[in-house]
Amino acid sequence: MNIAIAIDGPAGAGKSTIAKLAAKELSFIYVDTGALYRAIGLCAYRNGIGSKDAPAILEMLKDIKVELAFNDKKEQIVLLNGEDVSSLIRTPEISMYASDVSAIPQVRAFLLDLQRNMAKTNNIIMDGRDIGTVVLPDANVKIFLTASAEVRAKRRYDELIEKGMDVKYEDVLSDVITRDYNDSHRETAPLKPADDSVIVDTSDLDLNQSVEKLISIMKERM
Repeated sequence: MNIAIAIDGPAGAGKSTIAKLAAKELSFIYVDTGALYRAIGLCAYRNGIGSKDAPAILEMLKDIKVELAFNDKKEQIVLLNGEDVSSLIRTPEISMYASDVSAIPQVRAFLLDLQRNMAKTNNIIMDGRDIGTVVLPDANVKIFLTASAEVRAKRRYDELIEKGMDVKYEDVLSDVITRDYNDSHRETAPLKPADDSVIVDTSDLDLNQSVEKLISIMKERM
């Protein structure tokens, strides 16, 4: 029987980085579900479709294929119609697109089976916004990872600067706050902790401490 670990939390909480390192430590497959919504957001952006233009986005879904693949190092690769878009979906603009398109119920339904099927065939750590509440409600371990908006914005800002992007901290913080509101107030699968999840605040923890804490929780509950 495969083991599924669900990690939810707001934008910039470090879910992807921490989950990826924890998965490597446990020899699990890591699945970043947010990348799927980012890929759809990227496709809409490329086609000149507004992020909230639901009819046009749903029409677009008929002609696209989104996949998650893994390289020899078990690192996740995001494919949009066969194109590796892993590095193209991490800009602030595409982040906002992802937040908007993820609020469309039909988009979430479009991706649901893909996410669940991965959990059926692998020991996985899957992160997102509604993994423990909607995608994998029977996950063996559920963790809600969070931190203050200011800390999350600083982490995202540093990450973008390191990639050579010209951004301002104030703009990144504004995006984080806006996305928090959008994610927690959408009608379909809003961001919230599952009733049986462990809430972990990493505001005062560095990366190594955060990873150690999550691995400890996972081993205790598996």
